[in-house]
Amino acid sequence: MINTQDTAARPAAKLSIRVSEANRLHHLWNNNGTWWLHYTEHLADFTKRRVRRSLRTHDLELAIRRRDEALNAVAA
Repeated sequence: MINTQDTAARPAAKLSIRVSEANRLHHLWNNNGTWWLHYTEHLADFTKRRVRRSLRTHDLELAIRRRDEALNAVAA
């Protein structure tokens, strides 16, 4: 089993994040009432990794705040 939380084994990544003021739901999707975040990381070895994380909420406004916090943390 691969531990996806282990950051020591990950190669350097460049995020593929598009910011669209017109689409405030970008990088979000609702799966049976729970909001999820998804984005793509482009890795140094020329591969990519699609990341999907549950935001663990049914509330859209909270999901948007959690998405923004998660993307800011990953980009830092």
